Amino acid sequence: QVQLQEAGPGLVKPSQTLSLTCTVSGGSITANGYHWTWIRQPPGKGLEWMGVIGYYGSTYYSPSLQSRTAISRNTSKNQFSLQLTSVTPEDTAVYFCARESGGVFPYWGLGTQVTVSS
Repeated sequence: QVQLQEAGPGLVKPSQTLSLTCTVSGGSITANGYHWTWIRQPPGKGLEWMGVIGYYGSTYYSPSLQSRTAISRNTSKNQFSLQLTSVTPEDTAVYFCARESGGVFPYWGLGTQVTVSS
């Protein structure tokens, strides 16, 4: 059973960088055909896809966030990470990591609340 768990600070100050890590168990992040994504949900709003790192290491980002987003991975720890720079209160959200394959997202972390506030 694949499990994902997000970790990172719950409070980030405006203009700083938000950094989160997703630890994956029960499956390798380099396994063929799977893609590892970050998704967020601001309060009172729907889910927003932020970006993905493929099993081969390539990354793709939402056009609206591309200039501020970086996704990387640590294969030795079976982790992938999100960095979002120059945050504002509008980046306050629950952040999820998830595994995608063929447009389906069957495995999600529980999510972690990140609040941007001074």
